[in-house]
Amino acid sequence: MAAHRLVLSVPAATSAVTAARHQAVDGIRGWDAGLDHDVVHTAALVISELLTNAVRHAGAGRILLSVRLTGIVLRIEVCDSSSSLPRPGLPDDDSESGRGLLLVSALADRHGVRPTAAGKRCWAEIFLSTPSTTESPVSLPLLKN
Repeated sequence: MAAHRLVLSVPAATSAVTAARHQAVDGIRGWDAGLDHDVVHTAALVISELLTNAVRHAGAGRILLSVRLTGIVLRIEVCDSSSSLPRPGLPDDDSESGRGLLLVSALADRHGVRPTAAGKRCWAEIFLSTPSTTESPVSLPLLKN
């Protein structure tokens, strides 16, 4: 059973990423689960990268962000309507984009992508040194574009 859960529906717009990240981080901090600053900061970066990739590559529609803390695993999932799976690569030195999945790979303990009936689910897991002991499901309202 998930000790903590947060779900946000995010518009597929670049302008929505910052607000969604702030809302998710506020929700994570609101769990009062004893997560240290580094874990919350890492989660914020992973959330930003996964949401930005979804906005850039998924097209129109809503994006679903889910963050779940179960025991010693903080799992971040971003679902979008595109069936196109991301392919990590090395960008040119002068490229202004293309580093998101490299950052997720460096920050997360595990990450991946799974096709779904409606598109795909990109996920990342951050392992904690100690388990969370409290339960507090949280659902935040939808962001408006």
